[in-house]
Amino acid sequence: MRLAIAADHAGYELKRWLQRALERDGHEVLNLGVDGPEPVDYPDFARKAADAVRAGRAERGIVVCGSGVGACVAANKMPGIRAGLCHDTFSARQGVEDDDVNVLCLGGRVIGPELAGEVARAFLKARFSNAERHVRRRDKVTALEKEFREAKP
Repeated sequence: MRLAIAADHAGYELKRWLQRALERDGHEVLNLGVDGPEPVDYPDFARKAADAVRAGRAERGIVVCGSGVGACVAANKMPGIRAGLCHDTFSARQGVEDDDVNVLCLGGRVIGPELAGEVARAFLKARFSNAERHVRRRDKVTALEKEFREAKP
């Protein structure tokens, strides 16, 4: 699978580890930075990964910040992005199967590399179920996004 991966300074070490692991698994990984400990702002890197998914340059994205929370909030502001903060394999799998999550958010200060690898693999292996109830719920989320995007203040 082709995926975009990005991180802020708090997540760059885990991002590097994940990139190598996922490439060994046969995935094509688009590294969108950052690659060092100099402080940066997580919304900039969440946007880079989300933009790659929205533009079709990547099928899915992974964003890592300190807790994963900020990256998840930022990514979810982008139209068409359904980001989920997952630190366990069940949530990563279920998030894709039931909610059509397309960006995985992880906390570099929360989760270790081995578990992060398992979570990422569960996320990448899972497929949206297309069950009627899940399509209906996803479509309601999309309608909310559209309603508020088009609303005039």
